[in-house]
Amino acid sequence: MGALNSSPAPQRFAADGFDPDVRPQDDLFGYVNGPWLASTAVPPEKVVFGTFDELGDRVEVDLRAIIEEIAAVPGRRRGSIEQKIGDLYASLMDEARIESLGLTPIKPQLDRIYAARTPSEFAGESGRVAAVGGGGPFEGTVDAEAGTGRLVVQLGQSGILLPDRDYYLTDTPKYQGLRSGYVDYLVRIFALSGRVDARREAKGVLALETELARAQWSQADSRDHLRTSNRMAFDDLAREFPGFDWRAWAGPQGIDRLETVVIAQPSFFKRFAELATTMPLETWKAWLAARYLTSSAPFISQAFADARFDFFGRDLSGQELPRTRWRRSVALVSGYLGDAVGRLYVQKHFPPSSRERVERLVAGLVDAFEASISESDWMAPATRRRALAKLSRLSVKVGHPRSWRGYGGLEIRRDDLFGNIQRARDYQNQERLARASTVDSGDEWLVTPQTVNAYYGPARNELVVTAALLQPPLFDPAADEAVNYGAIGAIIGHEIGHGFDHRGRFFDGRGEVRDWWTAEDQAAFATRAQMLVEQYNLFSPAAGLAVDGQLTLSENIGDLVGLSIAHRAYRLALGGKDPPEVDGMTGDQRFFVSWARTWRGKLRAEYMRQWLLQTPHAPPQYRTNGPVSNLDAFYEAFQVRPGDRLFREPARRVRFW
Repeated sequence: MGALNSSPAPQRFAADGFDPDVRPQDDLFGYVNGPWLASTAVPPEKVVFGTFDELGDRVEVDLRAIIEEIAAVPGRRRGSIEQKIGDLYASLMDEARIESLGLTPIKPQLDRIYAARTPSEFAGESGRVAAVGGGGPFEGTVDAEAGTGRLVVQLGQSGILLPDRDYYLTDTPKYQGLRSGYVDYLVRIFALSGRVDARREAKGVLALETELARAQWSQADSRDHLRTSNRMAFDDLAREFPGFDWRAWAGPQGIDRLETVVIAQPSFFKRFAELATTMPLETWKAWLAARYLTSSAPFISQAFADARFDFFGRDLSGQELPRTRWRRSVALVSGYLGDAVGRLYVQKHFPPSSRERVERLVAGLVDAFEASISESDWMAPATRRRALAKLSRLSVKVGHPRSWRGYGGLEIRRDDLFGNIQRARDYQNQERLARASTVDSGDEWLVTPQTVNAYYGPARNELVVTAALLQPPLFDPAADEAVNYGAIGAIIGHEIGHGFDHRGRFFDGRGEVRDWWTAEDQAAFATRAQMLVEQYNLFSPAAGLAVDGQLTLSENIGDLVGLSIAHRAYRLALGGKDPPEVDGMTGDQRFFVSWARTWRGKLRAEYMRQWLLQTPHAPPQYRTNGPVSNLDAFYEAFQVRPGDRLFREPARRVRFW
């Protein structure tokens, strides 16, 4: 597909923007980002801050301008999209009204929870909360089912409010203190809601959640597609997981109308159902009330919002201040009216020329993948042919979807924040169920165009890149190929690479589940993957903390593959010409500097523990330095030699493509 046709002026990297006390051969991340790290504090309302957060903040400012212009004109035609956008935003901005209502908006549902007299009535209330109130017992999504092309409801483990099962099961003083703080939080919200025996109920909730935590799968196991794709007839839930009234739970959500569901962690659901018969009903009701209160806290009186922030924000994560109300209001509108706001955002901030340029860049990446797969020395010839066939069927979607949701049946009122949220959740739930069991059209996006994100969907064999991601410094229409391929090119290469890794191997080009690797292919890949696991296991951001190389393996492979393919695509895009030298930097040096700048970021120390336990990505410094230490092109660009900290012996450098 060839080189890019445009030749914009090279983007300059000022020499004084790098850390003179750090050598790129020792720490590319610190060399490029040192001055930024020294001068930039994590904002008080955040726990992590970096390039992607900067882009997200920029998008929020852009959305605020769009939304507030609409909201400033009250009395718009009832039912118009402008009325819905403006009134939904205004309903959360009206602090005085929210405060005056106190507990009133959620009291009817709370009363229903506590009034449940039987396990079946409780199951029904948990389903009702899941449908419209938030805080139900399970996380459910709708996505394309591999192999059938049909949209299905997928249910995953949940049931705990602390960040991870380790917070319940680890008996170090740190975790014991956090559990004690959690009980205090529960006492606080129970007391605010009028419960007279708040501490007893809080201790019961902790005991129940501890049992659920024991049943939960690890984060790494939950990312294993083969183990988490368990298709089951809805009517079989009662037989496979006896003890919980699945039909009563499913009824308020409409899930009982479906023939099949996909269960991610069967053993968890079995244990959950067992506990439904052994734990006291009063404990279960307090548990559901805690989830409902926590979910509702940002949208009711300030006392509840403060309680939630003080524990989950300040104590657990080190966050200094809650998010400002206008940002929360923008997020609310963008969440429930995402396509409506996204359409306006795209019209104002995403020119067609950017889409065209990125599509050409993706074409260059596909060319590079094709060449790399063809030259693979560890894949059998038949496997290479299947990989190339899969690559040829890749669907690429850039910027925004082809069609937009209309929200015609959703009622929004300026004076009814909590009612708006309930109706919006119910609307989303009904829309989700209407699509479930239908054939996937392929038009559905899992994120809105104003979300800073890109993803690869294995069941559709599709690449999606949002408009919001396509901003400087990740994508700059005025930048040269070195800068764009080193940033957005490597990100997109990362996503495409997921189609050809240890998880992508179980999907063919049509999204059907089929292992198209030989045993020899699998063994060769596993050898390389284990080397990467061992590399990342040695990364330690703080004393007593370490990266989990197995949990982060898929994303670490993605980073390495994305960067290596992007570099090859960059060289192909030059069409055989030598790149210009800018500010004393070669094209390859600018490519790797752009990569390092992509991942500049910092985390609060209190949040690092959560990150390492939950997040499938390595911390920012290792996302930069880990991949480059395996790429020969980096060694050549910066003359990396034995003795340099990023040097690895050639035999210990991992290469997939």
